[in-house]
Amino acid sequence: MKQIKTIFKALIILIFVSACTENDNLDFLDTIPVPSNISSVFEITQDNTGSVTITPSADGAISFDVYFGDATAEPTNIEQGKNVKHTYAEGTYDVKLVAYNSKGDTAEATQSLIVSFKAPQNLVVTLENDAAKSKQVNILAEADFATMYEFYSGETGVTQPVASGNIGETINYQYQTPGTYDVKVVAKGGAIATTEYTESFEVTEILAPIESAKTPVNRNATDVISIYSEAYDNVAGTDTFPDWGQGGQGSSWAEFDLNGDKMLQYINISYQGIQFGAPQDVSSMEFIHLDVWTADAPRLETSLISASNGEKPVWSDLTKDAWTSIDIPISEFTSQGLTVADIHQLKFVGDSFAAGNGAGGTVFIDNVYFYKAPSGGVSTQVVQDFEGTVPTFTSFGDIAAIEVVTNPDATGANTTANVAKMVKTSGSQVWAGAFFDVATPLDVTNYKTMSIKTWSPKSGATVRFKIENSADNTQFVEVDATTSTTNAWEELTFDISNASPSITYDRVVIFFDFGNAGDDSVYYYDEINLVNNSGGSNPPLIFQDFEGTAPAFTSFGDIAAIEVISNPDATGVNTTANVAKMVKTSGSQVWAGAFFDVATPLDVNTYKKVSIKTWSPKSGATVRFKIENSADNTQFVEVDATTSSVNAWEELTFDISSASSSITYDRIVIFFDFGNAGDDSVYYYDELALTN
Repeated sequence: MKQIKTIFKALIILIFVSACTENDNLDFLDTIPVPSNISSVFEITQDNTGSVTITPSADGAISFDVYFGDATAEPTNIEQGKNVKHTYAEGTYDVKLVAYNSKGDTAEATQSLIVSFKAPQNLVVTLENDAAKSKQVNILAEADFATMYEFYSGETGVTQPVASGNIGETINYQYQTPGTYDVKVVAKGGAIATTEYTESFEVTEILAPIESAKTPVNRNATDVISIYSEAYDNVAGTDTFPDWGQGGQGSSWAEFDLNGDKMLQYINISYQGIQFGAPQDVSSMEFIHLDVWTADAPRLETSLISASNGEKPVWSDLTKDAWTSIDIPISEFTSQGLTVADIHQLKFVGDSFAAGNGAGGTVFIDNVYFYKAPSGGVSTQVVQDFEGTVPTFTSFGDIAAIEVVTNPDATGANTTANVAKMVKTSGSQVWAGAFFDVATPLDVTNYKTMSIKTWSPKSGATVRFKIENSADNTQFVEVDATTSTTNAWEELTFDISNASPSITYDRVVIFFDFGNAGDDSVYYYDEINLVNNSGGSNPPLIFQDFEGTAPAFTSFGDIAAIEVISNPDATGVNTTANVAKMVKTSGSQVWAGAFFDVATPLDVNTYKKVSIKTWSPKSGATVRFKIENSADNTQFVEVDATTSSVNAWEELTFDISSASSSITYDRIVIFFDFGNAGDDSVYYYDELALTN
């Protein structure tokens, strides 16, 4: 019987694949995952018969083999969504489930089943409000001689019980309304008698965010006008709570602090708003952005208010109990006739107030700013500007301690308030200098240059700049530059392109007048930045280069496992140390390939292309590249490119402009020589980057 079932499954899969082959469309096969989250629910009759209903479930499964764990030799096969009944004698059994997907891949799980004809004893129930989901209660029941339990919520007008589960496993139930309820848990075994537990339990509602909104991306100062955000410099003198008389409507406000992350809180909002420190010309900006969290407001109106010709509104739908990221095109305001060259206020209106029902609903708002697409190909990231907490300096070579002082010459290229001061003491070593460590290692993957503003009493002095690993100072990059001015600020740049992404660079070292003994000369430095000047509307952003921890690959279509190896041909366009290796095994499927997931979803809003460096033994081979949502593989974008080199590295580009910014793309899939069966050819790939 088991052989017949196996043959039947194989025939179904063969017919399925054959039908698709006729239409030359096998793309769906690589998206079929192995079954996961396998479990079963046991329901036992309370009549001393030992009759148990087993209902298996799993993500990605179409059928199950159920092994009952007793003397029954053969399993029973059932479809997803169906159940099977089996009669047990008293005892404890390990019930095994083997789940099948539509390709025939399997995964299995085992659960313990207790069958007893005694009434459940020692019932212990744990009830708790979920820490992350509002009005959700998590229930755990444990008891001797019990198989399952039922949960009665205490609500009126709701069919009871509202949930059930296996004894010893947690279930959950979400209430519609917070409050105190008389709940009941009934533990059941194979006996007629059951055991109950009752309690008056208060169901609570989460009324404030428990995690911060997503941190905004780095932007050039000319590309953003920030009103309220810790990511950018805000318009000075801005009043985020002008009230405008709304306190009398029952509305109030506060600045909410979530573990140090501050955000605006408008309580029982009628209408509230923000008064800018000065009118802002946002005509060159493309969007206004804000992040909004609410537990009870369905919509929010955002109005731009001009100093000269009034205000215009735009409504946005909100997702309850979550952050809603809102980007409103400025054109939605100008199309209503609004002048945006003198915006001096923002107004937020609650849905309840707009409907004439008075103040109601509370919103938390963060990251309010206007922005546009980057205006140039230069992106910078500040490493240290000496305006905040002073770093811990270590000086060496017999010079005085480094100080952070008021800028002694706030003119020209540097008008900031504070700078670092180094005195190269008379008689100090030719290699005298100082260093400090940074909390976040330098991003040498996306930034290949560093800039420093320096002030020197000498022209022609060598400034040596060095980045190194604080845990191993034999791992470093050092570069020299030469001062060209006297007693004035200038910006020096240092090429760090030979820094290895596999090394942690968290120490910054600087030497002034390197090679000469100290003579009491005084030097200043400031504004230490990482710089990406690779050009384009946005500098390329590498999201995988295989130099650090290797990703977890999943290969499919009968090819060998993917490996990260030393670059076998470190020439031409790719001289990096490590690359990924794919062998398209002889006889493997035409759609064979591999995928890995990324921790940070791809930014398809900013970037519209992906570039990959590839090495192929064939010219004219199709490389299919695909990005998808790991939680829903029906959401994807796939693009083909063709190799043009043989046994050499080249860079292929894939247009992903059709990707939706509302979808999470966190899975990367690649197929080499797509459409042809495997022939043991070896392919390599590396340097996957978002670009434009």
